[in-house]
Amino acid sequence: MPLPPRNRRHWALAPLLVTLLAPMGAAAQPQIRTPDQACLPGQPSLTVEVSGFVNDNGTVRAQLYGPGGARFLDKGQWAMRIEQRRQGPGPMRFCFPITQPGDYAVAVRHDANANGKSDWNDGGGFTRNPHLSVFKLKPAFAATAVAVGQRPVTVPVVMQYRRGLVIGPLERDRL
Repeated sequence: MPLPPRNRRHWALAPLLVTLLAPMGAAAQPQIRTPDQACLPGQPSLTVEVSGFVNDNGTVRAQLYGPGGARFLDKGQWAMRIEQRRQGPGPMRFCFPITQPGDYAVAVRHDANANGKSDWNDGGGFTRNPHLSVFKLKPAFAATAVAVGQRPVTVPVVMQYRRGLVIGPLERDRL
């Protein structure tokens, strides 16, 4: 027997209510991978271990560029992008499968205030941890490139944030 029209409206809201009433942090937020490719054990990959976050809020986005630096940091020209919400203290890992050997770089952005926009409160980092400044927010590909061959490669990335006119890691995470 079909529900009366009034009751159908209430049932349509059920998924929204379940989402709103679920306890915070009850389930881990999945990574959003574009394209949706996962790393396989023992296969070529580039993993970044990102540390030095200013807080446990917001979203972290990691973007893989390469092979080669022809389109490094050009809008929408990444080879793969992974986005995940911060779920608590500590570092985060992002693994990118590599289909052909070469030089790759990863740019990481922390939307620290979770407003969905790039602003002065957000942090950033790159493979090989190049020095950033308010005059040089985009390092050269050569300063960030990591060679990836036939084996998995793991590199650290330390987040950098603006403090006045200085951009760098938090005091506890100085390079």
